[in-house]
Amino acid sequence: MRRRTFLLALLVPLALAGCNEKQAAKIPSPHRMTAEDIGHYCGMNVLEHPGPKGHIFAASLMEPVWFSSVRDTIAFTMLPDEPKDIQAIYVSDMGKAPDWDKPGADNWIEARKALFVIESRVKSGMGGDEAVPFSDRAAAEKFAAQNGGRIVGFNEVPRDYVLSSANAGAAVAADEAETPPGERGRRTP
Repeated sequence: MRRRTFLLALLVPLALAGCNEKQAAKIPSPHRMTAEDIGHYCGMNVLEHPGPKGHIFAASLMEPVWFSSVRDTIAFTMLPDEPKDIQAIYVSDMGKAPDWDKPGADNWIEARKALFVIESRVKSGMGGDEAVPFSDRAAAEKFAAQNGGRIVGFNEVPRDYVLSSANAGAAVAADEAETPPGERGRRTP
């Protein structure tokens, strides 16, 4: 009986270690951004917009979910109706991006390991506030010195910053959709 208990005590940690290795191995690698990738909230090709992008893998979804902005990527993780079985969150590393208009097709960083410049003067590809991601603190500090803002980690990005910006952008898009093209941008008395 003691021998069986001893063997069981040895096997359980090995079995659990094997499970953890399998879970770690299942984390998907980032995908290269292509012309076929469509933004989850805007329904537009992600390459049509400047600034950083993102994509999320969830266990319950067959394909990654693409976003035209990092703010939208983070919003997805906060909204109650979106999947919560997130395996990986990738965002453009703007310290490695060729420039703002071309953020790069494969310079991704896992969002939970990134630093974000928030409250800067730059706007997302959809015209709202942006959380600009960096893997390198010096690159984030340089960006903030040039464009204003402050540096925070993924869990420090304020919920109100992400969701109020998303709501404001959605309200502008809805207003534009209801306004005839010749009258867009005009103020009514």
